[in-house]
Amino acid sequence: MLDAAVIFDMDGLLIDSEPLWWRAELEVFKDLGVPLQESMCNQTMGLRTSEVVSYWYAQFPWTGTSQSTVAERLVSRVSELVVTVGQPMPGAIEVVQLCRQMHLPLALATSSPMSLIESVLNKLGLQDAFDAINSAQIEEYGKPHPAVYLTSAHRLGVHPTKCVAFEDSIRGIISAKAASMRCIAVPAAEEREDPRFAIADVKLDSLEQIDESWLKKFLINEQ
Repeated sequence: MLDAAVIFDMDGLLIDSEPLWWRAELEVFKDLGVPLQESMCNQTMGLRTSEVVSYWYAQFPWTGTSQSTVAERLVSRVSELVVTVGQPMPGAIEVVQLCRQMHLPLALATSSPMSLIESVLNKLGLQDAFDAINSAQIEEYGKPHPAVYLTSAHRLGVHPTKCVAFEDSIRGIISAKAASMRCIAVPAAEEREDPRFAIADVKLDSLEQIDESWLKKFLINEQ
């Protein structure tokens, strides 16, 4: 058995949820009079929902609706969209299943709240795939702070340096690397040329590029 554990991000990595977040944000913030455009949504990629709301409130303060209520509306709308139109990212389900077949300890470390995590895992049929499920919502700090990754390693009983994180966002990669983990980055097509992805150990175009021999070689070479 390989002396390693694997930790997955969720949004934009396992499920194609970024467009769903953008759609929900445009709808919810429009109702508040915030002039949000889709091209602006990537500014908050990887943040916790409360931080997304705070970010836009700081720039376009509204009245009459609390930030916590707005956050609840966002999560509720994204959950609806996940159930109705959510799709897995290419190769995502297969890679998770591969890790299970290789008997690797497996965790989820995401900025999303537990209610949305449950919706996504049920949608993907992965509700029983992870040994530990961790939301940055319950940490003192969200990504890019390493807290959620350190908690994941602790719950798996694996030293952080023995963990490999899969991420799609810059904030997520910084979080994993700050936790002393190796990181496999799978950025969205429009983000791939961002030079900041160089801090990841490997950058892939798709999870479909991973098979057992590739993953085993990566894990062994990094032991």
